[in-house]
Amino acid sequence: MSDGKPVEQGAKKTVFVLNGPNLNLLGMREPEIYGSDTLDDIAGRLEDQAHALGLEVDIRQSNHEGHLVDWLQEAAADEARSVILNAGALTHTSIALHDAIKAIDVPVIEVHLSNPAARETFRHKSLIAPVAKGTICGFGALGYELALDAAQKF
Repeated sequence: MSDGKPVEQGAKKTVFVLNGPNLNLLGMREPEIYGSDTLDDIAGRLEDQAHALGLEVDIRQSNHEGHLVDWLQEAAADEARSVILNAGALTHTSIALHDAIKAIDVPVIEVHLSNPAARETFRHKSLIAPVAKGTICGFGALGYELALDAAQKF
């Protein structure tokens, strides 16, 4: 996980973890696709991992696109280290999220529990990917942990 280097004193320490529509239903909604972990389970592991990395996580979920846009702008205003974003279905439809990411100087890591390319055709195109630093998908809840490891390097 950590490369052994502590986060420098005064360095940006907060990583926003933003979750979009229906992710509040993790653990109940289609566990054969999304796994049995709840968002609280994932949050607990991320908080432990962040502590070990010398980081802080600010984990949020909303079913409303505008909240995610506001939080991306807040991450920039707060000079966050990075944002881990699972936009859910908004990945494929939200020009507003695309524009919000493009407008900020905070690296955004796109995360998906499943592999959208292996699913329905309408899930194959991400409007987030072209403006994200990178994308992690198909590894289930582990994808969030991989993203936090990557965020520690910024």
